[in-house]
Amino acid sequence: CKILRCNSEYVAATLHLRGPSRGAAFCTALRSYSLCTRRTARTCRGDLAFHSAVHGIEDLMIQNNCSKEGPTAPPRPRAPAPNPHVFESLDICDYERSFLYKHGRPPHFQHCAAFGDPHIRTFHDDFHTCRVEGSWPLLDNDYLFVQATSSPVAKGSNATVTSKLTIIFKNMKECIDQKVYQAELDNVPAAFQDGSVNGGARPGGSSLVIWERSPGQHVEIRADYIGTTIAVRQAGRQLSFSIRTAEEVARAFTEEQDLQLCVGGCPHSQRMSRSPRGRGRVPAETARALCREMLPVEDVYFQSCVFDVVTSGDTNFTMAAHGALEDARLFLPDAEKLHIFQ
Repeated sequence: CKILRCNSEYVAATLHLRGPSRGAAFCTALRSYSLCTRRTARTCRGDLAFHSAVHGIEDLMIQNNCSKEGPTAPPRPRAPAPNPHVFESLDICDYERSFLYKHGRPPHFQHCAAFGDPHIRTFHDDFHTCRVEGSWPLLDNDYLFVQATSSPVAKGSNATVTSKLTIIFKNMKECIDQKVYQAELDNVPAAFQDGSVNGGARPGGSSLVIWERSPGQHVEIRADYIGTTIAVRQAGRQLSFSIRTAEEVARAFTEEQDLQLCVGGCPHSQRMSRSPRGRGRVPAETARALCREMLPVEDVYFQSCVFDVVTSGDTNFTMAAHGALEDARLFLPDAEKLHIFQ
């Protein structure tokens, strides 16, 4: 019984018909629907959906003064074979739609984050705490360059925090002009450096947009032309960075672009233990109690929160870890990988 096909063809034919002027076209669609049901009558005799459709058509034809005789819509033509070149010219600035059209499936996505001390969650779900000071690339590929600048969290401390983020969206054909976004402590703008809030005057300029989620504290940058969303936050005296990006984009780099914290994590010489040693600025138990209020699951986000509060004495670091966890909840393609336990 193919009554479901008849139903879907009727819905598709009438979806765009609205208001009193739909008359003739609506009657044509009803007659086509009726013809389709008659063709399936033999195989659908015992199907409740079939009998419901037949009675529904009769009622609708009476309500809309449709005659049973008259034109019916010709059968819908088969979709032409995909022509990637035609599609590319129309939809190159919508990465997800283009990928689905070309490959018959949605793209795979990856997530990376840098927050707090900084702690790095890589695309491969490795988790490191770094003492990196100065400027280090989080990403460096054919589409994006992201650099984090770190400085000591407190005088005399080995721990550092991100105090500046520079994000470069590289020039891409008819989609966008090159755009630079820069955030510093107490300056998280809702615009690119040139004052614009999108990708420029090219046909696909709207495929890169900045949204202000919380004034001066949280912005989201959507780069639909590369299937990427970036969140930048300030919590206390630190900046955090989170990204969800298409796997194909994350992998678009050469051997020369080998230093990327989102790809390989911190260099071994720059990794730190998350077990605070020596005298902290806040007792460990106090820090654990504060962090537990925001992060009830004692995973690496919780451990990072405790480390940061003990090391810095700044309780705002609870918000940094909480924000990173919330971004991961939104950005991770696999919800089961949200929590990492070490």
